[in-house]
Amino acid sequence: MGVHVLALVGGLIAVGFMVELLRRRQLKEKYAVLWLLVGLVMLVIAAWPPLLDDVARATGVKSGPNLLLFVATLVLIVVCVHLSWEVSRLEDKTRALAEEVGLLRLEVEQGVRAPDAGSRG
Repeated sequence: MGVHVLALVGGLIAVGFMVELLRRRQLKEKYAVLWLLVGLVMLVIAAWPPLLDDVARATGVKSGPNLLLFVATLVLIVVCVHLSWEVSRLEDKTRALAEEVGLLRLEVEQGVRAPDAGSRG
């Protein structure tokens, strides 16, 4: 019984934390949805413990904890792949912006120096 109470408290904390991060605009909605779903699943499993074993039996998995470990691993792999994709995309954008800033800086320096050189000569 203690483990279920701990899972229930953990789920409530996870959902509350995500809602607070959303409220403060420190987390984008597209990322919060996943973590809110994880928290809600934790709450459901904690509130109805036999549900996990029933789902495990229905899917042919030997026990509920094995199913939970497998699903949690899959979720983490998907999150890691998604974040890797986001980082790659942002690296490309950062590189393009750095090149654009460099070109603009060169234009500004050349535009500022050209009139000075003509007025001094």
